[in-house]
Amino acid sequence: MATTKDYYSVLGVPKNATQDDIKKAFRKLAHKYHPDKGGTDESKFKEITEAYSVLSDDKKRREYDAYGQAFQGGQPGSAPQGGPFGGFDFSQFQGQGSPFGAGFGQGGADFDFGDLFGDMFGGRGARERAPRGRDISIDLEIPFKDAAFGTTRTVLLAKVSTCSLCSGSGAKPGTELETCKTCNGSGRVHETRNSILGQFTSVRTCTACEGTGKIPKEKCPECKGHGVHRKQEEIKVNIPAGIDNGEMIRMPGQGEAIKAGTAGDLYVKIHVKPHATFRRDGANLIMHLPVKLTDALLGTTVSIESLEGKTLEVKIPPMKRAEELLRVAGKGIPVDGSRGDLIIRLEVALPHKLSGSAKKSIEQLKTEGL
Repeated sequence: MATTKDYYSVLGVPKNATQDDIKKAFRKLAHKYHPDKGGTDESKFKEITEAYSVLSDDKKRREYDAYGQAFQGGQPGSAPQGGPFGGFDFSQFQGQGSPFGAGFGQGGADFDFGDLFGDMFGGRGARERAPRGRDISIDLEIPFKDAAFGTTRTVLLAKVSTCSLCSGSGAKPGTELETCKTCNGSGRVHETRNSILGQFTSVRTCTACEGTGKIPKEKCPECKGHGVHRKQEEIKVNIPAGIDNGEMIRMPGQGEAIKAGTAGDLYVKIHVKPHATFRRDGANLIMHLPVKLTDALLGTTVSIESLEGKTLEVKIPPMKRAEELLRVAGKGIPVDGSRGDLIIRLEVALPHKLSGSAKKSIEQLKTEGL
């Protein structure tokens, strides 16, 4: 009589687990216990594989829930027959793309191990990622005014760039490319290795052609056949209006180039120099303006220079407090098609010394209760 195993406990999922939960649990455990990934408990790997083969199939799962482990090939009541792993039939994994090879039976595949282990072991289902060059990060300091209204800067970078002589082909101008004999033009090299569970095949980029599938008959004298080489390159950086200190500009494709792939990105971190008069508060500009006592009491008109260098005539009404704020609309930082305000912080400037006549005038104001 067969001993019933609790497949749900083996995978660590509840009995009401979804197929997605079951698959995620299996992938996690398979990655942990697979012999080729450093797992040392081979029997544990066989056990979780057996549990997944049953619970991942809706029909077998229903039979298991009804009859337990004692069924075979969808027939309840049949005890498992002997197999290469002590009672578990791996013939179901022999479908196209299975990494286990012919040593595990000739039955049809219930699920594809190539897809299941693709991300972990480089199988058929692995997501192929296009080669990509390195990203570059630089720092750029600009004046406060340029940060407010935008500007263009040219930077000189020493980086790996596409060869301008051969346009990245690696071939001497006027010569042809030929099919790579190492990978037969595929750009990929398949490597097969043996394990206790059979043969596993991995795929890597061909180093002979660097993944292009072609090699030059005559190498470019500038880049020596690589299609890319290190050189100095001038790059224009367009700095948008309203950029703030510490913000980053991303320039796609301006990083380091790579043959048979896409170039990385250039990241420019902006550092804004402080201004002698203005400071920024979001889209607004803040400035301090000392006001004489008499002007504060009676009101006045002053001339100030805006951030763009224009003269502004600002009317100051009689102040009611020693410190007040005056707002000039539309003279702040341009942001998203609009512009902030200029906020003037008015501060009454008290005189350090008083003349005799000034003291008499103030004494007279004092008698009036001011």
